[in-house]
Amino acid sequence: MTAGTVRPGAVRPMIGITGRRVRLGLVEGLDSRYGHLLADTFMSDFAERIARAGGVPVNLPYDADPEALCHWMSGMVITGGQDVHPACWGGDPSVVRNVDPRSDPMVHDAERDQFELALVRAALDRRIPVLGVCRGLQILNIALGGTLIPHLSPGSVEHLSASPPLTDGADDHKVTFEPGSIAEQIFGASAVTNSWHHQAVDRCGTGLVITGRTADGVVEAVELPGSPVLGVQWHPEWMEHDDPALSWVVTEAHKRI
Repeated sequence: MTAGTVRPGAVRPMIGITGRRVRLGLVEGLDSRYGHLLADTFMSDFAERIARAGGVPVNLPYDADPEALCHWMSGMVITGGQDVHPACWGGDPSVVRNVDPRSDPMVHDAERDQFELALVRAALDRRIPVLGVCRGLQILNIALGGTLIPHLSPGSVEHLSASPPLTDGADDHKVTFEPGSIAEQIFGASAVTNSWHHQAVDRCGTGLVITGRTADGVVEAVELPGSPVLGVQWHPEWMEHDDPALSWVVTEAHKRI
């Protein structure tokens, strides 16, 4: 058992995990009679690692009422994925394609945006621990009124890696953390991480503070001081080693039981 995980035999906190909704016709080999139906999809890497850290992973469909969920969940993980619709944060709407997100899971999905933004706000109101991952960090920022950089220019640090998961990232993607922050407490002064993003935090939402950056200044970690809230721009579920961000959200959630 790694440091910070829930001890064996203890009551295990339920951790909500967000996902995507897609048309079943995207699944190769599936009976074509079902192709028009929809399925909720969730990265099993999150469930596996949260369970390993002592939590009970719970997949959350868009239909679940965020307020009601917060009566049952002890922690939330807002996961990665497609860009957040620019209408949510004052971005350029011309980048939005008129494509059904159920048939192309990489285009903007307004239904997912609305669900996750409402879920984050409900969780924050109830001081439920929140871990935002990649897109999830950006959702956290937008929920508090922040904005995004719509596209990062190529530079000295590679943020949109060509490497597939699982990977611990390349040496250029070293994140340095602010002393005394949650991130510094669980990662140390710095950490090399993976990276698959082309957008990033521009202006922070109300109360949110930047606690981690790469050498080029790109925001890689944010927190809400005084609250169990952490956003990371990398993918802890796709690091080769066990990333302590997932143990952190389970440990914080256990405090609510």
